[in-house]
Amino acid sequence: MKAIILAAGSGTRLGKYTKDIPKCMLNFAGKTLIQCQFDVLLSVGIKDIVIVRGYHGEKVLVKGEARYIWNKDYADTNMVESMMRVIENEADGPCLVCYGDIIYEKRILDIILKNNSDIGCVVDDDWRDYWKLRFGDQQKDIESLVIGADGNITELGEMDAPLEKALVRYVGLVKFSKEGVKVVKDTYSSNKHFFKKAYMTDLLQIIISHGYKVFPIVISRGWLEFDTENDYEKMSLLYKKGELTKICNI
Repeated sequence: MKAIILAAGSGTRLGKYTKDIPKCMLNFAGKTLIQCQFDVLLSVGIKDIVIVRGYHGEKVLVKGEARYIWNKDYADTNMVESMMRVIENEADGPCLVCYGDIIYEKRILDIILKNNSDIGCVVDDDWRDYWKLRFGDQQKDIESLVIGADGNITELGEMDAPLEKALVRYVGLVKFSKEGVKVVKDTYSSNKHFFKKAYMTDLLQIIISHGYKVFPIVISRGWLEFDTENDYEKMSLLYKKGELTKICNI
């Protein structure tokens, strides 16, 4: 299994914290965010780890053996383009795509590695308390993710969706088997221009619309996302106070 960590973004919503460093290099719980990911990947035996750099890319570093690839067009592209820098050139087997601004417990990787779907999207079915901690409101920053009657995902990525279309929450981890990687390559090559600014959810939705199955890999809590100044400040404070363990035990 190859892991691809997408760490090219500038993290503008983190304001002063990412003025001079990428957000994956923010310190949390005694490590940088990307080091937290790197270490937990190693802990389950994933050693082929590729990190896609962009904004202040020379500062994106981990302690350990990783390979680095540049997305020099990071300012004009998005995460799909960063991912394809790796997948187009060197990935033809199973891989796990990880957002660079998340951290998660080892048990989540254990669940992912036991999943046999060709395309598996990690979703949280117990995210609401975490959203209350982040935003003070369950219905803020809601994104659709609908699981159909046959158990696969039918819709995702609609912003400001009604709560009934967001019973589970997209986490930022996607697993592709060898066949899944082929589907991604075929989908991307059919319309490269569209994907220049696309989010991962855009790619997954198009894959679904083309008739392929995307299955949820269901977890309950155990992860954190650092997208805004408020995220970083509030989660750092809760960690220091020992009050974060009910959401994520890092």
